[in-house]
Amino acid sequence: MEKKVILAVDDEEHILDLLEYNLQKENYVVLRAGDGEQGLKLLLEEQVDLVLLDWMLPGIDGMEVLRRIRGDRRFSHLPVIMLTAKGEEIDKVLGLEMGADDYISKPFGIRELLARVKALLRRSAREKEPEPADAAEDSRSRLVFGDLVIDHEAREVRVRESQVSLSRKEFELLYLLASHPKRVFGREQLLELIWGYEYMGETRTVDVHIRNLRRKIEEEPEQPAYIQTVRGVGYKFV
Repeated sequence: MEKKVILAVDDEEHILDLLEYNLQKENYVVLRAGDGEQGLKLLLEEQVDLVLLDWMLPGIDGMEVLRRIRGDRRFSHLPVIMLTAKGEEIDKVLGLEMGADDYISKPFGIRELLARVKALLRRSAREKEPEPADAAEDSRSRLVFGDLVIDHEAREVRVRESQVSLSRKEFELLYLLASHPKRVFGREQLLELIWGYEYMGETRTVDVHIRNLRRKIEEEPEQPAYIQTVRGVGYKFV
């Protein structure tokens, strides 16, 4: 079985040593970069399966690296976990809004980090697997709700005939909700279904993605017509 390649981008040598040692023990190939520029260079030169990206980097910072990754078609779906010593909630929210798949705060427990790496890699591998013929046939169906059209096969969303740009997680979340109209999904349930594991109570992740979706597909995001909040539980698509 081919080993997965993880790119670790951090300006702290001891963090890179820690990541390399523990990831190699789990049979991963580890590429190291001490700054954003070197990280982007390695990304272009090597076949990378996941990126561990520090927020605070010299020169090109982590958010700019993430922006460039998500702006490149070749890497737009590459799993990225942000490593950050910044504890403010707004920082975490910003990282998720920019397209990070996950974040973990320093100092972090290595077992927790490894669990998140494995979960994202498993989910990424499932998404690359060819669908069975009957599933592929079903995925060609389009979900149409008034002026909202969700095309699963093309992974496109149109609102009032204009195409809307969604991140991978935003599309998956919208498609899941829209595929089950009126069904209420709890935040923890959505984390498990979309992100592949539980975030140990970090349900703010779901709220951020829902807010982004409403901003992109709702005519009045503050009074949503499609994605409604079920107080104390989660969300449903109407």
